[in-house]
Amino acid sequence: KVSESAREKAWNKYESLLAADGALACSKKKKETWGVCIFIVAIDLDEVTFTFTELLKSINISVCTFFQFLKEVDVNMDTVSTKVDSTVSRLKKKYDVLFALYHKFERTCGLIYLEQPSSEISAELSSVLVLKNYWITFLLAKGKVLQVEDDLVISFQLLLCVLDYFIKLSPPAMLKEPYKSSVSAVTVNGSARTPRRGQNRSSRTAKQLDTDTKIIEILCKEHDCNLDEVKNVYFTSFIPFLNSAGIVASNGLPEVEVILKQYDELYLKNKDIDARLFLNHDETLQPDVIACSQLERTPLKNNPDEEINIILPQTPVRAAMSNIQQLIMILNSATDKPSDTLIMYFNNCTVNPKDSILKRVESFDHIFQKKFAEAVGQGWAEIGSQRYKLGVRLYYRVMESMLKSEEERLSVQNFSKLLNDNIFHTSLLACAVEVVMATYGRNASQSDSASTETRESFPWILSVFDLKAFDFYKVIESFIKAEPSLTREMIKHLEHCEHRIMESLAWQSGSPLFDLIKQSKEREGQTDQPEPTSSLNTPLQHNHTAADLYLSPVKSPKKKASGPPLSASSTPDAQPPVIPQTQKPQKSTSLSLFYKKVYLLAYRRLHTLFLHLLSEHPDLEPLIWTLFQHTLQNEYELMRDRHLDQIMMCSMYGICKVKNVDLRFKIIVSAYKELCNTNQETFKRVLIREEQYDSIIVFYNLVFMQKLKTNILQYASSRPPTLSPIPHIPRSPYQFSNSPRRVPAGNNIYISPLKSPYKFSDGFQSPTKMTPRSRILVSIGESFGTSEKFQKINQMLCNSECQLKRSAEVGAAAPKPLKRLRFDIEGQDEADGSKHLPQESKFQQKLAEMTSTRTRMQKQKLNDGNNTSANEEK
Repeated sequence: KVSESAREKAWNKYESLLAADGALACSKKKKETWGVCIFIVAIDLDEVTFTFTELLKSINISVCTFFQFLKEVDVNMDTVSTKVDSTVSRLKKKYDVLFALYHKFERTCGLIYLEQPSSEISAELSSVLVLKNYWITFLLAKGKVLQVEDDLVISFQLLLCVLDYFIKLSPPAMLKEPYKSSVSAVTVNGSARTPRRGQNRSSRTAKQLDTDTKIIEILCKEHDCNLDEVKNVYFTSFIPFLNSAGIVASNGLPEVEVILKQYDELYLKNKDIDARLFLNHDETLQPDVIACSQLERTPLKNNPDEEINIILPQTPVRAAMSNIQQLIMILNSATDKPSDTLIMYFNNCTVNPKDSILKRVESFDHIFQKKFAEAVGQGWAEIGSQRYKLGVRLYYRVMESMLKSEEERLSVQNFSKLLNDNIFHTSLLACAVEVVMATYGRNASQSDSASTETRESFPWILSVFDLKAFDFYKVIESFIKAEPSLTREMIKHLEHCEHRIMESLAWQSGSPLFDLIKQSKEREGQTDQPEPTSSLNTPLQHNHTAADLYLSPVKSPKKKASGPPLSASSTPDAQPPVIPQTQKPQKSTSLSLFYKKVYLLAYRRLHTLFLHLLSEHPDLEPLIWTLFQHTLQNEYELMRDRHLDQIMMCSMYGICKVKNVDLRFKIIVSAYKELCNTNQETFKRVLIREEQYDSIIVFYNLVFMQKLKTNILQYASSRPPTLSPIPHIPRSPYQFSNSPRRVPAGNNIYISPLKSPYKFSDGFQSPTKMTPRSRILVSIGESFGTSEKFQKINQMLCNSECQLKRSAEVGAAAPKPLKRLRFDIEGQDEADGSKHLPQESKFQQKLAEMTSTRTRMQKQKLNDGNNTSANEEK
């Protein structure tokens, strides 16, 4: 199926791979290497004359193994183009979603259908045929109505619609409870399997769903799905699909041959994965042990004799639905309109912003619906509107929280200047909608950060709201602080957005960042700096608010050092103070804080890569950092339309070159590829000059080296440049560590983060059983988790069990668990461990001290950055 020209180019690539350095893997897997070469060339030439599954079958390899091998053979940066990278990323995302959905589908069907139904059921309705019919109908529906096939949540909602439709058409004798009773009730009221002749099928199905939503309600409850959203998918997408496809026979069931033929046409057109093979558990679609997608993982038991504790499996679908339910629960109490408290703030403004806020929210509703439909599919505009409305609720909620904090901080209630700032509102609304989109947009694969992105992933939201990345960045930190109910995943996501902005998006042409830097440089005739190096080794303070950043410069001319900083929000209607000729304008808070954060991110990236490559040359790190920091500060134009990591790798290569340390770019790139949150396009496609791109090696030779040659050569002289101080690395104001923490002065005592013993279902919390492994880990002594240590702990607990039981019965009306530890009893968690009951053992005293210390640690963590110096330079 491959053309002669493509075959010839593929052969040339194949020979070059076998001759390349590190070609051992290629020489051992010649057939696989040949297949990979054909794949690469076919995509680069736009001559894909075969499907991806056909290729996998020809070289007898699985999807995940193919992706991994392709990564291995990319020994040189030009082996795999960014075009191939993009195609592979799309295929991998589609595979991850299909893999997660099929295993969810199999398990769900096992809960719905009897494995061996009664003999009255005909052979044509066997469970195997039912599975085949359902799955292929779903694949066809997904391919026809979804433009974005890597949207896990919408795909799963569509799958529930397919299940609902087929369950209603199934004989009750095939079904398990509660589906059997629900279908029997429908049959009594009028069988769905014997429709009247001449009646319109779509109106009949719609009427049936209107009168009987029992099955869809059961499915949604079982899978923590929002009923209204699934019904919307049913009406706006699934029913139109059934009517347009013409696949439904007179008995209401789709004809297998018809749907097979239509899916075959779709598969051959897309030339990708034949998802029908999941039904056969085909080896090409099975994951590797190390590989990509995550199967359901059940916790292992420590002891085969102990009682089984049921833990909800965190499959990709379950995790996505749980996150969505948690978000909806948070927003249940929020409103679609400004609250009375917000109205009060609006009324206190010199210029009331209410009308403009409401108008802006309504205007973006229409814009968002249109953009969402363009990205996902024209039938999905209403789903987009539902998600936008959730975002609006979060927007008002966070705005109110921000204003309350500002009022407490400044003792004022008039925030007219901030609340009439269009960019502030647009950024805040966009951030709220991004949180909703990211919650719904959880991808099937969580193991590969690059593969979690879809078409609607950040920075898609910036184009929807016509917003500059630098302006969006200003609201992120305040947004996180203002909404304490954000999940760990969402905090991580917003921090990832912030990093994306700092590393590349804020440096794009047209960004207001360059104007700010230019103004900063012009103040003192090019001697001023966006952020002086002297500030690098001072702690990064996290007491800046959105008001500071959106209204900066925010400080009047310098006064006495002891005076507290004055926010523009404290005099929101006042004009900027008149600055005497003898005094200099103040720096922009937003620019200063941005540069501090960029330096911090840059050094962290550099340090990580340095440990991978140059740990034997520790003296080189300060030199590389000095060159890196100098470039960001003084040659910032090199960052225009480029990436922070490109400057980092060039700085490392340049210093190694001048210091005669053998470190080739290929080695740097190979190590860089293994780091988190990296993209191959970063080193394969670097801007050389206007609209011309090439590899990072070409960029170094033609641009970076030409610009910094004099500076780089100074490091070889006897008088090298003054070294830049290493940035002070603070604890992130966002992160909540997953790792066990050592208790200070705790004699080798560690505590893992406490996990919630609840799951979210129907918008409410309900308890679920947790094992010690899944809820909290405690280690006392030199190592974790040996059975002897935990046996001793259990013995100590058992000795005090009766005493604890009596204490619980006396102290409270509701009985407490028998194994509650002593420090759970009110009044017994003193920080110094001095208050204890006489019968307590030293072990319990130690646990009391440990827990109170843990509480202090958590409070300190949450308040990090709030107790900063009042004289901080903004």
